[in-house]
Amino acid sequence: MTASDIPLLLLAILLLAIAAVLAGIDSAIARVSRVSVEEYLREGRPRADKLARIVRDPAPYIAVLLLDRKICEIGAASLVTVIMVHAFGAGFAAIALAVLAVTIVNYVLVGVAARTLGRQHAATIARRTAGFTTKLTSLSGPVRRSLILLGNALTPGKGYRDGPFATEAELRDLVDLAEERDVIERRERDMIASVFELGHTLVREVMVPRTEMVWIECSKTVLQAVTLLLRSGFSRIPVIGENIDDIVGVAFLKDLVAREHEGWADRPVEVAMRPPLFVPDSKPADELLREMQARRVHLVVVIDEYGGTAGLATIEDLLEEIVGEITDEYDTEIPPIERIDSDTARVTARLSVRDLAELFHVDLPNEDEVETVGGLLQSALGRVPIPGATAALAGLELTAESAAGRRNRIDTVLVRRIHADAHSHKGDPQKGDPQKGDTHKGDSRKADSRKADSRAPAPDAA
Repeated sequence: MTASDIPLLLLAILLLAIAAVLAGIDSAIARVSRVSVEEYLREGRPRADKLARIVRDPAPYIAVLLLDRKICEIGAASLVTVIMVHAFGAGFAAIALAVLAVTIVNYVLVGVAARTLGRQHAATIARRTAGFTTKLTSLSGPVRRSLILLGNALTPGKGYRDGPFATEAELRDLVDLAEERDVIERRERDMIASVFELGHTLVREVMVPRTEMVWIECSKTVLQAVTLLLRSGFSRIPVIGENIDDIVGVAFLKDLVAREHEGWADRPVEVAMRPPLFVPDSKPADELLREMQARRVHLVVVIDEYGGTAGLATIEDLLEEIVGEITDEYDTEIPPIERIDSDTARVTARLSVRDLAELFHVDLPNEDEVETVGGLLQSALGRVPIPGATAALAGLELTAESAAGRRNRIDTVLVRRIHADAHSHKGDPQKGDPQKGDTHKGDSRKADSRKADSRAPAPDAA
C-alpha cells in the first residue's frame, strides 16, 4: 500500500462508519413503538415532536436512510477495490480480496453490530437522531422522488410510491416476536392472526349451511312467526316462498312483535318482513363484513353457483372468525370435540378435516377436496352416510351418528384409531367402540357451536 492509498482507506472506513450509523437509525425507526413516542411527548423530551412525525409516516425516512447507506457501502467497496488493485495489480485476485474484505467488515459492522444496537435501544436512538433524520430526508427529497418515479415506471402496480413495504409474512413475524417478548398475550396474537386469515376466508367457510337453517313460509301468520322465533331463540329468520331456494324476505322479531301488538297477529308474515340481501358463497369474508357494516345488515342469504340457497351468514359469524366463539345466556356450550379415550373421540360432522388430522396426528386423504369430517366420511363411502355407516381410512375408523329425534341426519362422527388387533372389526358398524353407548348421543347437534340467526329446519315452523 502506498502513501496515496492511506486517504482512500480512511475514506472507506469513514463511509462504512456512516453506513453503520444509518443502519442503526433505520433499525431503530422500524422498531420504535408509538407508546414510547407518546410518552416522550408527554414528558416534553427534546426532538420528540420530530420523532412523532417520523413514526406517523416512516416510509420516506427509511427510504432515504436506505439510499444513503447503499451509497456509502458502494463507495467504500469501490475505494477498497482501488486500494487492492494498487497493491496486487489489476486482476481477479485484487477484486476478490476487495469484495471479501468489504463483505466481512460490512456484515459485522453494519449488518450485525449497528442494527442490533438500533433494535436494543430503538426509542433512545430514534429520538436523539430524529433531527438528523428529518434534515437528511428534506435534503434528499428531490433525489428520492426521482428514484421513486423511476421505480414506478419500471415496476407494475404501486411500485415504490411509498417506499419499502412490509409483507404479510413480515408482519406475522413481528407479531410472533411481540408475543415471545411478552409485549402482547397469546390470545391477542391469535386475534391478529385471525384478522390476516379473514381476508383468505370465503363466506362458504363461515356460513350456517341450509341444512341447519330455521325458516318460515310466507303464508304463515305473524303470531306463528313470533312463536317460532321465541321457540328457536333467534331474532331473525328467512321467509321462504315456494321452497328453501325461494327466500323472499327476512322476518325480525321486533317487527313481528310490533305488528302483533297492532292487531296484525292473523295476517301473513310477509306484511312484516324485510327484503333479503343475497351474496355469493365465494365472496371473501372481510369484504362481506365491510358490506354488511355499510348497509347496516345483520343477516345475509348465501347462494351457490347455481343460484340455490347455500346457507346464511351473520355479522356474528364473521366476528367469531376473529375473536373466537361468542355465546350468550341462551347458548349451550358444547365442544366440537369430545375425547372418550386416547384413541377415540366423538366429533361434530362439521369439524374441519384439518382439525381432525391434527387431533389424531395423521395425514388424511382428500384433505384439500373436502372441508368437514362429514364430507370426508361421505367421500370415503361414496354415498350419503346414514347413522351407523362406517368407513376406515388413514388408520382411523369413522362411524356416523345422529342426534336424538333425527333418524337420517348425521350430527356427530365417532372416530377411533385402528390398531393391528382391531383390523378384524374394520368396516363393521356393529363393532364400534365399547364405550359408544355410555356417552351421550347427539350432544353436538350444534356442530362447531356456531351461533347464528339460523339453524336446522324445524318439522313445521308454525
